[in-house]
Amino acid sequence: MKCEWVRENIVLQVYGELADDARHELEQHVVRCADCAAELKAEQEFHALLSQTPALEPTPNLLAASRMGLQEGLETVEQGHFWHKLAFDPANWLRQVRFSPALASAILILGFAGGIGAAYRVIQRPTTDGGRIVGPPASEAAITGIQSVTQDPSTNQINIKYNTVSTQEAQGSLNDQRIQQLLLYAARNNYNSGVRMDSVDVLTRKPNDIQIRELLIDRLQNDSNPGVRLKVMDALGGFVKDDTRVRDAVLSALVNDTNAGVRTEAMRLIEPVKADGSVRGVLMTLAAKDSSQYIRSQARTMLAQLPEID
Repeated sequence: MKCEWVRENIVLQVYGELADDARHELEQHVVRCADCAAELKAEQEFHALLSQTPALEPTPNLLAASRMGLQEGLETVEQGHFWHKLAFDPANWLRQVRFSPALASAILILGFAGGIGAAYRVIQRPTTDGGRIVGPPASEAAITGIQSVTQDPSTNQINIKYNTVSTQEAQGSLNDQRIQQLLLYAARNNYNSGVRMDSVDVLTRKPNDIQIRELLIDRLQNDSNPGVRLKVMDALGGFVKDDTRVRDAVLSALVNDTNAGVRTEAMRLIEPVKADGSVRGVLMTLAAKDSSQYIRSQARTMLAQLPEID
């Protein structure tokens, strides 16, 4: 057994990660080799020193912000760049650093220092239309989640609390671009279905905005909460006739949605456009073999009201 192999695997031995046969060979080698034995002793002492220091648990916000920052970095990195290799070839990177505890500690310290530095960046910036943002603006800090969306009925001012590495707050009207961006983010990404519902509820007041309508179509197709999908469908109902993207999204919900209420609402919305070729085709399929007796019945009724195709 070569000393080089032993020294490469000493850290795994200290942390109990070696296979039994490899561990036995390493133990036999260090009995005969004074240099490797000294190396093993040094690693064991270093491990014992690290164990004496209690590990600091990062906050959930810091973890979420770090993960989102990593995801954004991976999505924007250039192909063939050094960082691309670093991100997408972790095995090679680990082989290069040889599982060094000292290097791992340095990386950990630098990471926490960066997190602490980000936490203390405090910027106040006014928004358009009289709105204001307390703390870092969303474009300068990774948003980890939207905490709440509320609106003052007397002033129509929208109040949004969102988390970066700490909770921030933004206020303004629906016409304010920053408020719109936060609402779009909350409707698409927030883990809390209640916050998504509140965000969509506000956004449905401007369904003519192309960006907002695209978001509503996306939520109709992808949101996990049927209540959100129903609210979106209610807002998009007036566009089924003139916007083919909306019509296709409603037809998709009619065919694929797992919620009976959403499918029933979709059936109601396509009533005015039942003569459209794509709608007629979907109705024929549903009338023939849909699993829901109600949907089959409604589809057959609509088809019976249509003129025969020559």
